[in-house]
Amino acid sequence: MTKRSVEILDVTLRDGSHSMKHAFTKEQVRETAKGLDKAKVNYFEVSHGDGLGGSSLQYGLSLVDELELIEVAASVCEYSKISVLLLPGIGTKNDLNDAVKAGAKMVRVATHITEADVAKQHIELGRELGLKTVGFLMMAHMAPVEKLVEQAKLFESYGAEVVYVTDSAGALLPHEVTERITALKNELSCEIGFHGHNNLSMAMANTVAAVQAGATYIDGSLRALGAGSGNTQTEVMVAVLEKMGYNTGIDLYSIIDVANDVVAQYMPRPQEINGSSLIMGYSGVYSSFLLHTEKAAKRFGIDERDILIELGRMQAVGGQEDLIYEVAAKIAHNSSNTHTEAPIS
Repeated sequence: MTKRSVEILDVTLRDGSHSMKHAFTKEQVRETAKGLDKAKVNYFEVSHGDGLGGSSLQYGLSLVDELELIEVAASVCEYSKISVLLLPGIGTKNDLNDAVKAGAKMVRVATHITEADVAKQHIELGRELGLKTVGFLMMAHMAPVEKLVEQAKLFESYGAEVVYVTDSAGALLPHEVTERITALKNELSCEIGFHGHNNLSMAMANTVAAVQAGATYIDGSLRALGAGSGNTQTEVMVAVLEKMGYNTGIDLYSIIDVANDVVAQYMPRPQEINGSSLIMGYSGVYSSFLLHTEKAAKRFGIDERDILIELGRMQAVGGQEDLIYEVAAKIAHNSSNTHTEAPIS
């Protein structure tokens, strides 16, 4: 007997932008959108990996303007609706207005776990524009449950219709997800969502825990294409949840087809857990830091894992990508001094 419906939101064309180095082409977006629409995915996200306005030297320049990609995706969809991510301080209200003109029907306003108050005007604008409006609490492992509830209540008070527990570092374990989702279900009236990363190989287990605890919005990415070790794999999630008796509304064969016949063909590399992404989950580092860290490690000739461990100790968060190079330079400098031989007396 079917238990209840779960809304799977696909983030391939947004979170996957990190792995693609923000170089999605119009054709890649068009064909992926067609496949998602055919599979009857209700919402999927299209924007720079760091949200609207994210194309920059600090976060990475987009190959194609995201508004053009939104337009392309919207133009081929008869069923699916386009979501966009907006991080206050990166994206602006003007960016959101432009995204709506391009075809966006949902906005997910994302802040650090302790900074929900910066999202008030953006959430209110989302509601004014008639968008499905979501609050997205990133790096959810970095605050106690009580703080999570406090911040989620702020989102709800601003008008968020869904509030997400976002495991940006892939650092949470299933019992921690259960604890957080349960707390929000008990304290909020709006719907609850979960966004997972697979740096500790916990994405699917965490997703199942979230659904069982009452989350009704769940993120996934085709072939797990996303930052770090990627996200919960959409096509696998559809199969798992259907086997558990949940109704996803997504056609399993069609979602497998777009994953294998489209996304797998343009992925730059398989999404796997390697030493560096594993350390990201272990030390609680923002998943989108991975490629920046690899680049810094090569530049300074050091072990990228050392950079990630230090970033985790510093509790670095999204928006602090410049710290990656500062930390790398410091480690290289200290290593050079350590290995300098003492003069013979």
